[in-house]
Amino acid sequence: MDSEFTKDIAELLHLPRQKTLSFYIVFLTAVLPVWSVVPISWAFVAYSLLSASLWTYACLARLISGSSPHGPASLIELQSAFKRSLQAGLAFLPEDGSDEEGGVRPGSPTEDIIALDFDDPRAVDFRNYMRTWYGKVPWSSIRKHEVYAWLSWSIYNAPFPSLESLPEDEQEILRSAMSMLEKRAGIAIPDGSNPDSSPLLLTLDPINVAWRPFVWYAFIAVGNSVLRQYLKVKWRASIETGPHPIVFVHGLGLGLIQYNIFLTQLMEAIPDRPVLVPLHPHASQEIFHPRFLNPMNRHESADCLAGLLRELDWVEQHRADNGEKLDDEPKDGQRPTGVTMVSHSNGSFTHAWLLKAHPEMIYRSCFVDPVTFCSWEGDLCYNFIYRRCATGLELLMKYFVGMELGVANFLQRHFDWSANSLWFQDIPNACDPSKTKFFLGGKDDVVDAERVKRYLTSHGIRKGLWFDPHGRHGEALLSGGKGHKEILRWLREAS
Repeated sequence: MDSEFTKDIAELLHLPRQKTLSFYIVFLTAVLPVWSVVPISWAFVAYSLLSASLWTYACLARLISGSSPHGPASLIELQSAFKRSLQAGLAFLPEDGSDEEGGVRPGSPTEDIIALDFDDPRAVDFRNYMRTWYGKVPWSSIRKHEVYAWLSWSIYNAPFPSLESLPEDEQEILRSAMSMLEKRAGIAIPDGSNPDSSPLLLTLDPINVAWRPFVWYAFIAVGNSVLRQYLKVKWRASIETGPHPIVFVHGLGLGLIQYNIFLTQLMEAIPDRPVLVPLHPHASQEIFHPRFLNPMNRHESADCLAGLLRELDWVEQHRADNGEKLDDEPKDGQRPTGVTMVSHSNGSFTHAWLLKAHPEMIYRSCFVDPVTFCSWEGDLCYNFIYRRCATGLELLMKYFVGMELGVANFLQRHFDWSANSLWFQDIPNACDPSKTKFFLGGKDDVVDAERVKRYLTSHGIRKGLWFDPHGRHGEALLSGGKGHKEILRWLREAS
């Protein structure tokens, strides 16, 4: 089969020549009548189906391997987010916290970005976590060209050829960002380039995808569909318009198959309140869904969820069609509106998006293993995408979740760091433990839970934080655990 036609097919499909045998088998199986290849063995049929699966998966992987379909976000918003990320950790805030709702407490966004001394603890800490964006190489090996490349990605979502090749306005913005970064680091970054300290450019770097058979996706689709119908039928009779319905936003994985036990126990523990579970096809390996490779962005997701909450009459319309603010106080005899939002892991991005766009719709917030805090520090991207697996658990998580087609497409081609970052000041009633709760595990393999804890406690969170020093990612949702019991106890407290 090493003919010119084989070469043409390989070039046409952008496949290596050694893979064209699979294409031929699929082609012959589809085109030739069955009776013309009698007797045909079941092994040949199985191999043909497997080849078709491989070929289709390869085409889908190639489809998403190009550049990110989204351009840069609003420049003003990006500059604000970048400045806030540099300001985080500048203020001298006590880490023991206070949970004093409404109390006056200085926050990092009020701090000016001044040139720190090299040995200033704030500069040392900044340099240490900035190394994560460069594969955790020694700080001394990082050069200015690589930092400019990282800034170009984070601001413009674009590769960096050279500073001189860019338009004057972009050069000025990058120079200004470099100046602020050097002040925060307490040192001028040396000129030149060092390829060994190349930055992590999440939406520009080659995408990492691992193949899995379509029977796997078929099993997930059928399982989630059955569970969806089962839960709707089982709990339909108990759904009432109770106080503050619950919205649960799941993380990456298998959708309802993964969260079925937790959701069942949740509805058994709190039967007087309806529960909404928005299912995200890209996060639950629903490859047959039309939006599997086209996930909703921040604005589309927030507006879609807000519209659904209004349609369910769980929240009030706070703004008229002309944008004018309406009276948002419940009238006499009316129950207070707003939902209790519970998010796990990647679901905290959707949680953050709704908080930013429609904070009045969320009465209470519960973050379990949130990845939205301190995401500007790079641990999430490094641990989930770039880190070499050192344990069997890390290998399983990377293969079954991180390198799955829909997840890889979302994280490596649709990741928007500024939109995904949630700041303490964006959370209503963040210091009120009856309104906001955070669950973290000290052994989390996805995020640096200690740094997230430090960020939250430095802003006054104490009673609202449940921290398990030995807890792993997702452990708080496991039945029988202390974290699981605390989540259900907190949810029952709604008034």
